[in-house]
Amino acid sequence: MPLIREWNLAVAPRRPRKPKPEAFGPRLERLRKARGLTQEELGDLVGLSNRMVAYYERDDADPPGPLLVDLARALRVSTDEMLGAKPLKEKASPKLARLLKKLQRVEELPAADQRAVLKFVDALVAAKRRTA
Repeated sequence: MPLIREWNLAVAPRRPRKPKPEAFGPRLERLRKARGLTQEELGDLVGLSNRMVAYYERDDADPPGPLLVDLARALRVSTDEMLGAKPLKEKASPKLARLLKKLQRVEELPAADQRAVLKFVDALVAAKRRTA
């Protein structure tokens, strides 16, 4: 009789592995870019230098709790979403975020300048339709 018996692999099925959660740093960078913010702009919103924002966007860096709350507010997400405990609700494209940010700056212009910007945009769209 052999000393070593064959193992029956069907007895102990493998559990499916959970996907590895996204690290905080890359998640912070993705959220910042999705909001159309530079590191400097995010830093200004939360009282950090752009170097510190870059530091927190690294894989191995975690911000202190109070800063996490400020970052979540500035990026318009919950702290659970910020940490990856909950999935993100909204997925805005970085191009759309930049465009919306620029349009918000147009709101700060005098009414006559706002009308001029809108006329220019309308003219560009009309020209694009004619060539399409």
